Order: sequence, then structure tokens, then C-alpha cells
Amino acid sequence: MAFLKEQQPDSMSPESWSKVSCPCCASTQIEPLVLIQLSESIQANTKQWIMNIISAPQKSGGAQLLVHPGEDASWGRIVVAAPRCTLLMATEELGICKADKEGNMTTFSFSDRDNFINVDDMQNFLTVAERQYLVKHQLESMRAVKDQRIPGIQGDKGILRSRQNVFRKLLKTGLIQDVFPLCDQKKLNALSQDWYSQKRLWGQPLDSIHSYFGGSIAFYFSFLDFYTSALIPPAILGVFITFFLPGAPPPDGVKADNSTTANSSLDADDDHLSVSSHMVQAVFSMIWSTVFMELWKRRSSALSYQWGTLTLTERFMEPRPEFHGELGTNPVTGRLEPLFPDWKRQLRVGLGSLPVVGVFLCLVVLGMVGFYYCESTMSAFHKAHGSIITAALSYSPSIIHIVYTNMLGNVYRSVALRLTEWENHREESSFQYHHTTKVLVFTFFNNFAVLFHIAIFKQNLPLLRKRLSSLLILSQLVNQFTEVVVPYLVDRFFSSPQKQLKEDDPAADHMQAEGSLPPFPGLFAEYIELLVQFGYLSLFSCVYPLTAMLLLLNNITEIRGDAYKLCRLFRKPFSPPEAGIGVWLTAFEALAFFSVMTNCWLLFLAPRVKAFTEDAELNPSMVLIFTIMVEHALILVKLIIAFMIPDEPEWVRIKKDQIEYQAMKALKQQLSGEDGECPGQYEKVLENTKHFGST
Repeated sequence: MAFLKEQQPDSMSPESWSKVSCPCCASTQIEPLVLIQLSESIQANTKQWIMNIISAPQKSGGAQLLVHPGEDASWGRIVVAAPRCTLLMATEELGICKADKEGNMTTFSFSDRDNFINVDDMQNFLTVAERQYLVKHQLESMRAVKDQRIPGIQGDKGILRSRQNVFRKLLKTGLIQDVFPLCDQKKLNALSQDWYSQKRLWGQPLDSIHSYFGGSIAFYFSFLDFYTSALIPPAILGVFITFFLPGAPPPDGVKADNSTTANSSLDADDDHLSVSSHMVQAVFSMIWSTVFMELWKRRSSALSYQWGTLTLTERFMEPRPEFHGELGTNPVTGRLEPLFPDWKRQLRVGLGSLPVVGVFLCLVVLGMVGFYYCESTMSAFHKAHGSIITAALSYSPSIIHIVYTNMLGNVYRSVALRLTEWENHREESSFQYHHTTKVLVFTFFNNFAVLFHIAIFKQNLPLLRKRLSSLLILSQLVNQFTEVVVPYLVDRFFSSPQKQLKEDDPAADHMQAEGSLPPFPGLFAEYIELLVQFGYLSLFSCVYPLTAMLLLLNNITEIRGDAYKLCRLFRKPFSPPEAGIGVWLTAFEALAFFSVMTNCWLLFLAPRVKAFTEDAELNPSMVLIFTIMVEHALILVKLIIAFMIPDEPEWVRIKKDQIEYQAMKALKQQLSGEDGECPGQYEKVLENTKHFGST
């Protein structure tokens, strides 16, 4: 959506917006950024009170934003924009870097704003995604400065306590039903055309994605793009091993001798995987996973600098809106805010969350036992009859178990979210860490428990190969249906309200149409899918070398499918500035580390290795000890490779040092020069700041 002056009728002219308190923020053009959807039964005086507090200065408990009532005072929505100074001060609070007049990315300072490029033009200084997220940040930061009552709300429900989060209170009472960023249809159409059109066969317009959709979404698609490109080498190797390396027939006219026949028999017993191909695939997977993660860190740090998120900070900020507790004084910041003892949170985690997670893990074990029972039953049935139908039915236990684990995973993700909300974490990073950890533990157990059990306890490589191929093929079919077919059918036959609008329709109609779209479900499920993929590839691909090729084909369409859904089927989401993929990086690195142990164990179980040890009359215990020694040696190799590949390119490290140096220099000038403080005061401030951050 463009400027209000260009699209709105006279009833929504710039004169109808609330007035700015700062003369430098006055403008004849106002950009609508966020829409607040109110309760249908809201009274006019209640809506006016909400508008007043949103537009009030921050020292009065407001968000210092611009508001518009919409078509009329009874319209159940509020349109929100942001004045220049509010955006700039929020940019400084979040620690976002912007380009200074020398072209270097520097942490933005409101007091030094004239030293930055385009600081007077918010359209160029901040991306549209940043402007919209900063509005959301301001709304969530509103806190009442005194006890008061919300007009039109009776009883205790309408009482707003001092320092209580206003935004959360309005959500809890149902006065605010939803808040979402408004889309810019022209920019969205241009991005869509460049993103998933037939013209672009590879790569993604990451800068455009970051500008329109924001940091978290841009980093996801950047990781997906990097991961998909990294699948090409293991895919080529897997195809070569599967179709060219094992069991190659002798040249025409040459008769195979007895040794050749014996070797072919061994290959058949090993399902056409010789020890050499097995070993090549295993060692390559271990090295590949390490190099991939290290190169992604370098890529991530470069993008973080480019997008101005190297110095993001969450310290000293207001608690997340959902945080609740008894009102008190924060011992660190000295502000009045809700306080919740750590021991209560730990008690909830220990006596509430952990037992519930344990129950779901037991359900995973129960499903695994059922899978083994059905597997043995169908195997016996197939041996008794030996028909094509029974051979096909032998895969039914795997299919049923996959469906069971997927259903259980969907239920658990909802339960994990509720448990984390109940634990009542103050910072958003802490909330995301605990939520993601719960889901990752269950996901790892749910998706890999059967595979580990088959590999470690059953030691049955053919069964492991069949199980892995079933997982991959079925998941690819389901994924292609949900990622490509379903979105196309929804967009083709269930026409979106956006399609019915014309270019000259009033912007109020566009807002109405946007509100009817479903909210974007987030990236959690997408990251989980990639994590499971990475686990299959790094942990078990040596028993099924075509794993990487199947994942590569899937992810090529996955990129387009995710982009299509995001642009056309869902409401535009808020996307906070991010410095990377967060806790997901740790999860991927953990799988890369475990890949050494699993691949070494699978090599130990390889039929050709067993045949070699039996022919050499080697003690199995000695072979196991030798395998463990090889495992430790490979772990050392992984650590050496990780050490040799720096997490950041040299130029990024230099830029970070420059940012830190400029910040220290500016602080020293402010304390010793402008304020007339003695030089020793600077060292005291730095020491207090370090102590402050550690607490």
C-alpha cells in the first residue's frame, strides 16, 4: 500500500490523522503501516481511548504513533502510522546498524542521527518490514503510568493498573482482536514476479525479501537457498555410488571368473553397496556436514552485517507483553514492571513441563513398539505367501508409523507452546529458547528413535535402508502435495479476497480484504522439516546414498512453494530483525556432531566389514575398539576443519571491530568532552556497563 494521500478518499485524508508532537515529524504524506482489528461490539468512546493512548507520548504511557479511525468512528479498525522521530528512537533501542555518511554500517544513535545517510527519508533509511516491526515494538512497549479504567468496560476487567502492559491488557479483554502489517501490493507483485516466476531458475532475491518481509523470513530463505545449493555435491556422489560404482558388469566378451562371481554375491548380500562405497559415503557425509555448517556461519555473518543486525540487543528492554507477575521494581533497571521469581519458573519447568514432555516421549516409544510388532507380522506374512501384494503390504507398518509420528508431532507442538507460555519467561529470547528446545528434543526422538534402534540394537542394515527410503519417499510425496498442489488449488479455486479488488478500490477495502486472509503460521514447522532432512542426510545417508538427490529435488520446489504461500495465501507477518537463524544453528551443529558416531557405527555393521573381520579371524571386541578410535579421530578432524574455517569473513570481523571502536569513541567523547567529565569517568562507565550486562 502506498502513501495514504495517493490512495485514500477524503474521509481518510492526512488531516484526519492524529497530530505529531515533534515539528520535524510533520508531513503532508503519511504511510499506513499497521492495522489494529478491534472487537465488533466496541463502543465509540473505548475506541477513542485506545487511539488516544497509542498516540500519547511514551512518558505518558503511550506509543507515540499516529492513528486514524478509518472510514468513521464506529469502524472496527484503527490504522497506525509512525512519525520519523519515533522510528529513529526505536531503531536505536533495538541496536540496528545503518550506513553512515562514509558508507560503513554503524549502530544507529539518535543523538548522532545527522551522521547517517537518508536519515530524513524513512522510505530509504528503513525497510518497510523494519518500519512495521518498529510500530509493533512501540505498541507492545506501552505501559500505564497510573491506575485507570478503560472506558466502556465494567468491573475488574476494565481496570488498568500502574505499569501494566496496555497492549496485553487490550488483547486479554478482547478489545483488540488482531494486529497485522499492511501489505504494499505493488511491491509484493514485483517481488513475487522476481521470486518464484519461471524466469528465475536458481537463487533468490534475498535483499528484496529482507526489505519487504523482514529479517527472520529473509534468513530462513537464505538458509534454505544455501542448504539446497550445498546438496548438489552429496547428490552427485549418491547417484554415482548407486548407479555406477557397485556391481559394475564386466566388459562385453569377457567372462566373469569365480572371484568376480563371489564378489557379486557379496554385493547382492549388501544390497549393492560395497565397503568402499559405504565408506566413501559415510566419510563424505561427516566432512560435508562440518564444512556446510562452517560456511553457513560465514554467510550468515555477512548477511547480518549487510542487513544491519550485527549489534542487536535485548538487554534492558521492557518484558515481553505476555510476561506477567506482581508489580515491583526491577533490581537491574530500576523500572516498575511485573516480577516473577525464578524459583517459580524452575518449579513449573521441573514439575510441569518435564513430566509432560516425558509422557509424549513414552508415546513415541509406544508407537515404535507397535511398528516393530506390525513389521514382524507383515514380514512373516510375506514369507508365507511371497506375492507382489504382500511385498507392497510389507511397507504398510512404516507408512502407518510415519502417519502416527506426524500426528503426534502436531499435537506436541501445540502442547509445547502452551507449556512455554505457562512457564512465563521475561525475555523473548528465553521464551524462544525453551520452546524450541522442547520441540527439538521431541522431534529428534520422534523422527530418529526407530532408526537408531534399528541401527544400534537390531543391527539390521536392510531394514534400516527400507525404513529410511520409506520415510524419504513418503515425506517427499506428502510435502509436494502440501507445498505445491494444495496452495495451487486454494489459489485457483478458492479465490482470495485480494483478487477481487481493483487498483482504484479504496484502501479501506484493501484493509478489509487483508484482514480476511489467514495469519502466517510462522517458520517453526519449516525449520523442523529442514532439520529432519539434515538428520536423514548426515546420520544415515551412507545406507541410502540417494538421500541427497531426493532432498535436492524436494527443496527446489520447496523454495517456490514457500514463497508462493507467503506472497499469496497468507496475511503479511511481522518479522523482527535477526542476526541469524538463532537456536536452530545449534540444533544443526548437534546433528552434524552425532553424524560421526552414527556413520562409524554403520560402517562397523557393514556386511563386507563383518565378512572381512571373520575371514581375518579378528575379535569383534577389537574391531569395536578400533571403530571407536576411528570415531574419535574423525571427531578431531571435524574440530580441526571447524577451527580452520573462521565463523566470520575477515572483512566482517574488521567491520565489527570498527563498529565497537566507533561506539567506544563516541561514548568517550560524550562523557569527557561534551559533558565536561574527567577521563576516569569513562572507565567507570565501561566497568559499570560490563557489570550491568552480566547481571
